[in-house]
Amino acid sequence: MELTKEMTFAEVLNACPECEEILLKYGLHCIGCHLSPMESVADGCKAHGIGNDDIDQIIKELNNKLKE
Repeated sequence: MELTKEMTFAEVLNACPECEEILLKYGLHCIGCHLSPMESVADGCKAHGIGNDDIDQIIKELNNKLKE
């Protein structure tokens, strides 16, 4: 399985609960947000002013954590 920026925050956290620390590091406090089951990682990042290059880096870090 690979995590993608099209996945919702809830899908990412269901697949890898340990990914929470990476999301928090980037200021994405989406764990308890009412939008987490519906909002994609890309949309959430953009809403927080995070650009495409940083989104790609976040996804890379999330996948690295998933593989651990």
